[in-house]
Amino acid sequence: MPEPFGKQSFHDAKKAVAALQTLYDRNTKFLRDSFAALAAGGDESKRYRAFYPQIGVTTTSFSQVDSRQAYGHMPTPGNFSTTITQPQLFENYLIEQLKLIMRNHGVTVTVSESTTPIPLHFAFLEGTYVDGAAAERIKRPIRDLFDVPDLDGTDDQIANGTFEVAFGEPRPLAPFTAQRIDYSLHRMTHYTATSPQHFQNFVLFTNYQFYIDEFVARARELMADGDSGYIEFVEPGNVVTANGARVSEGTPPARLPQMPAYHLKKPGHGGITMVNIGVGPSNAKTITDHIAVLRPHAWVMLGHCAGLRNTQALGDYVLAHAYVREDHVLDDDLPVWVPIPPLAEIQVALQEAVAEVTGLSGYDLKRIMRTGTVATIDNRNWELRDQRGPVQRLSQSRAIALDMESATIAANGFRFRVPYGTLLCVSDKPLHGELKLPGMATEFYKRQVAQHLTIGIKAMEKLAEMPMERLHSRKLRSFSETAFQ
Repeated sequence: MPEPFGKQSFHDAKKAVAALQTLYDRNTKFLRDSFAALAAGGDESKRYRAFYPQIGVTTTSFSQVDSRQAYGHMPTPGNFSTTITQPQLFENYLIEQLKLIMRNHGVTVTVSESTTPIPLHFAFLEGTYVDGAAAERIKRPIRDLFDVPDLDGTDDQIANGTFEVAFGEPRPLAPFTAQRIDYSLHRMTHYTATSPQHFQNFVLFTNYQFYIDEFVARARELMADGDSGYIEFVEPGNVVTANGARVSEGTPPARLPQMPAYHLKKPGHGGITMVNIGVGPSNAKTITDHIAVLRPHAWVMLGHCAGLRNTQALGDYVLAHAYVREDHVLDDDLPVWVPIPPLAEIQVALQEAVAEVTGLSGYDLKRIMRTGTVATIDNRNWELRDQRGPVQRLSQSRAIALDMESATIAANGFRFRVPYGTLLCVSDKPLHGELKLPGMATEFYKRQVAQHLTIGIKAMEKLAEMPMERLHSRKLRSFSETAFQ
């Protein structure tokens, strides 16, 4: 192991994060260097281990803090801690969280080594290529020599509200542990073909490539406009365009990944990320499980849906204010009896964006947009079921639209305390026999996708202008919450 790292106390959040970075860099470098030495014929009789950094806080009073704040304070006196990974990636987030805790409780924070080993796989720098021949020169199994990812300690119990603190142990300070975060950071790169460092705080999800094509075209126009406020556009393979010039460090992938991501960047991660999640609740859960560790400020679903009311027309918008959850992928993490409330800040931003882009307002806006319940189902061919089944339930729920992703994204936003919303566009009305003919479909997508995406971008820009303490609603916080957002 590296030399022991003595516990350090800090009154300054920036200095605390700098110490976390120093400790993290030292310990991950130790593991990388040890692996390289073994591959070069080093001593295989030893076991090599280094630990994640840890932040600790102790409070001694029940004194009340500003009750308007959704995060940044501990609910009771006690000891609190969390393990930390990649402090450089999370620098701004960590500084903000620690500043709030120091200000609200008047305490110092301590930086130390935790008792959680860093898995070798998570110690390598992003993009590192490990030569198979070098690894083969190590005769003993890697698990005999290094710690490897441990799924027994990688779960969502803290976020799910099911974590039980052992007697004498500190309570969690953050919703995710370091190893859980590392797991997601690696999966994110795999699924999206972009680095986590490029993800922005405002995320749009879609279930159609049409939206991505429009987003790419719009982003390239913005890059040509030096006054747009956006500084870079990143595509799969980490291909970067800045001010109309492609930067050479990225390489377009030979084929697109499962859920490609595109990033329209602003300083401080204040821009917009768009991800094509494809079709289905499983993809929706998978990608939001991972993006949640980046602690985005909002995510919104933009996509197509089936209109369930005869009064709706193709191209109408649906602003979800409730969800029927027949997707089932989150049943074990968030029971279906848990309501998923609408968040006023998101709802208002989406409605205002629709009004501004379409030029309609008030009573006239009702002609093209309905607010109501969206049902999400896990059976793409639900129309072929006995009509007394899903159709009857949809009618009883007062649902006005159906898709396969929106409730999953909203429910995972609720579960992970990420503000969420849904604005869908009616693309067919299967209950009423109204489907698009081939020529109609082409024209529909050209016209409606461009407008819908414009609305989504405008809504995200409105949310970005909002104070974060207002956007992160108290509706998303449970009885006993972590201090970190």
